Amino acid sequence: MSEQFSFRLLATDGAARRGLVSTPRGEIRTPAFMPVGTAATVKAMFPQDVRATGADIVLGNVYHLMLRPGAERVAALGGLHRFMNWPHPILTDSGGFQVMSLAKLRKLDEQGVAFQSHIDGSRHLLTPERSMEIQRLLDSDIHMQLDECVRLPCSEAEAERAMRLSLRWAERSRAAFGEQKGKAIFGIVQGADSPALRVESAQALAAMDFHGLAIGGLAVGEPQEVMLAMLETVMPHLPEGKPRYLMGVGTPDDILQSVARGVDMFDCVMPTRAGRHGLAYTRFGRVNLRNARHADDPAPLDADSSCESARVYSRAYLHHLMKAGEILGMMLLTEINVAYYQELMAGLRRAIEEGRLADFIGETEEGWARGETTGLSGEG
Repeated sequence: MSEQFSFRLLATDGAARRGLVSTPRGEIRTPAFMPVGTAATVKAMFPQDVRATGADIVLGNVYHLMLRPGAERVAALGGLHRFMNWPHPILTDSGGFQVMSLAKLRKLDEQGVAFQSHIDGSRHLLTPERSMEIQRLLDSDIHMQLDECVRLPCSEAEAERAMRLSLRWAERSRAAFGEQKGKAIFGIVQGADSPALRVESAQALAAMDFHGLAIGGLAVGEPQEVMLAMLETVMPHLPEGKPRYLMGVGTPDDILQSVARGVDMFDCVMPTRAGRHGLAYTRFGRVNLRNARHADDPAPLDADSSCESARVYSRAYLHHLMKAGEILGMMLLTEINVAYYQELMAGLRRAIEEGRLADFIGETEEGWARGETTGLSGEG
């Protein structure tokens, strides 16, 4: 393990990159998928089981943790890693997106965002400096700047206003972060679906000496082709020697297409949320275990999966657990989904190293299109 934060580019295949992020708490193999541990837990999974799926890093959320249990309390208890029993790298987002989407009576100005908690109505002010302070108290390994994320579609004027405010907040976030040995701070490219604004944001952030750069404000309801077009616009303006993180993405197909365009890191609630609602991700596409057709099926989800739970439990049993509302069903499907995402990332890394990414993507898409071995396809 390194005493400093660093990124090494190990291989490329077209625009796709295979790299290694080194931190004092461990290495992150890229392309990487970060399971979302919003409130100091990856929902319905034990930390050791998250690790066993192949995850090198998880994500924590400033907004939720500042409200409950409180950043100062987490710090007093030894920091977020000890608090949640995850000794490996953690990235914390800045809280900005949740303030915009969850908080009540929010008021945004140059200073920051004043809001009322969605939990108890208490009043708070989140500024770039306070966001950095919270992330320092949590002791996360990668901090994110505070930014404003607008929903698409929006006007060009609104996109420009939010992008320029995010750039000013980026400067304040970088100054408040300072220099922390072994830690990193990432800037966030904004600009909605405007190519000119995205390029301006990327170029300005690249000049601010961030340790990595993220692309925010995508996968917020726009068509996939818009997201991919923005990636193709932004990537040439990001430093080659720093990790690139696409925030909040996404579906397995989103990940395949984004890796092919040069993205290194991802996070999304999709695999964990889907698991809690009876939806499994597999090599043969998505499988809805609530569907009655599985009630008498003795076959496992995937007999060749790297995840034991996908191999040993029958579809009939998983269907029964979900219909009965049993917590075990949510736990098993969440584990299966997180393991599938990690298996997908491992396959992408191998394919880039071997120079066969296009073949891997084609084979993966063929498996999804072919459907399940029982002859079902799509949401079987």
